[in-house]
Amino acid sequence: MKFKNAKIRMLDLDLKGCIYLNTFSRSKRVAHFFKLVSRLGDGVFWYAMLAAVWLLQGLLYGLQMLYLIISSLAGTGIYKVLKKKTVRPRPYQVHQVIRLGERPLDHFSFPSGHTLHAVMVTAILGYVQPLLLILMLPFTVLVALSRMVLGLHYPSDVAVGAMIGGAVAGGIVCGAPLLNIVL
Repeated sequence: MKFKNAKIRMLDLDLKGCIYLNTFSRSKRVAHFFKLVSRLGDGVFWYAMLAAVWLLQGLLYGLQMLYLIISSLAGTGIYKVLKKKTVRPRPYQVHQVIRLGERPLDHFSFPSGHTLHAVMVTAILGYVQPLLLILMLPFTVLVALSRMVLGLHYPSDVAVGAMIGGAVAGGIVCGAPLLNIVL
């Protein structure tokens, strides 16, 4: 019974957080800003960061690209399995008070793939070129916020996406010295 009550309280808190953050989308300027962040988080911003690493690192870039490819494959695999297993509806689909601010890329909410990839890429490219963290850290936070402001995710979706992205990146970065030996 205690577990059930705790779960209900957690779900209630998750919904309240989602509703609160989504209210910011009532401002057209805020909604437009977070739509832009979300679209840049689809890949454009990260490709620009990859190009920056290439310019700053030169020929060493190939190995970092391998780290990023491996982590992207692992992160995407985990993300897809969780989406299919949990089939959690998006907030705007369940709660009429949630305003949809941007079309979703897929059907389900849990976990946030945008946040997963933002944290993962920031951690890996930040490891390779720490100077880029000045741009990537604030942008990663904005990507995470955009998912809730736009009514696409609950806070728990975003938190779990961030944890998975951090864990995948940590595994790749910790395994990087081993990859250097093998290669």
